[in-house]
Amino acid sequence: MSRRKEALTGQLSDADLRLLRIYRKVVECGGFSAAEVELNISRAAISMAMSDLETRLGLRLCQRGRSGFALTDEGAEIYEAALQLKAATEGFRTRVNGLHAWLKGELNIGITDNLVTMPQMHITDALSALKARGPEVQINIRMIPPHDIELGVLDGRLHTGVVPAIKTLPGLHYLSLYEETSQLYCAQGHPLFDAETVTEAQLGSSDAVTPAYAQSPEIKALHEPLRATASATDREGIAFLILSGRYIGYLPTHVAERWVRDGRMRALRPDTCRYVTHYSAITRKGAPPNRVLECYLEELGRLGED
Repeated sequence: MSRRKEALTGQLSDADLRLLRIYRKVVECGGFSAAEVELNISRAAISMAMSDLETRLGLRLCQRGRSGFALTDEGAEIYEAALQLKAATEGFRTRVNGLHAWLKGELNIGITDNLVTMPQMHITDALSALKARGPEVQINIRMIPPHDIELGVLDGRLHTGVVPAIKTLPGLHYLSLYEETSQLYCAQGHPLFDAETVTEAQLGSSDAVTPAYAQSPEIKALHEPLRATASATDREGIAFLILSGRYIGYLPTHVAERWVRDGRMRALRPDTCRYVTHYSAITRKGAPPNRVLECYLEELGRLGED
């Protein structure tokens, strides 16, 4: 009991912040072993850090052993508090950096996969303009699914993200960016590749790969007639399966363009088997002032108007 009281009344030191950073990474990786690579320290060092943190807090944070890694109830609360502390620390840093005439700080961005080939994609131009305004700005990009981007922006791990506009969340601001057209494709070697005409019955009887990520009701309706025998968590995975010559599936036209140009893919019934996805840049409502983020959004908005 006295140990817990001493831990709670102690001051937060740099060593405590390091232990909390290790703890956050262990939780996000799902255990000690997976966190070794991310943290670049040994499993023994991670285990020692976790024991030190538990002693410091006077709480049991996780169960570990042969049965696997699992958070205790207290461990889950400490993880949420650690995320809030990280966001608050970053908010303090960005406010201090905002007092300098020269743009400094970090920009943490989450982006959905395979957008870099989109012709009207302005993110690279906006990042270039931001870097010109602040050469010391550190830009960190994470390629992760849309749901994880939304969570990252909401909890402060990400300053902004680019996601398909499937739904709107009340805690986020949305800046409309551009549209992406997708079509149904097959690859060389598939029975439909050389067919002069393709019927709906042929499409319905072909093996199809469908996305294992969120889609709008309209897009889901286009996938329903297909005979789904495979799935993929991102567009690159869908492309892999289409290129096997065994599956049909939907891809953005800018992603498929290289293979269409090389004669390795063709669009199937492009007049009807197509859909449009709208993309937005998201930021958190009520986030602390951040000059780096504000400058990036200014550049993104300016490029969208050109």
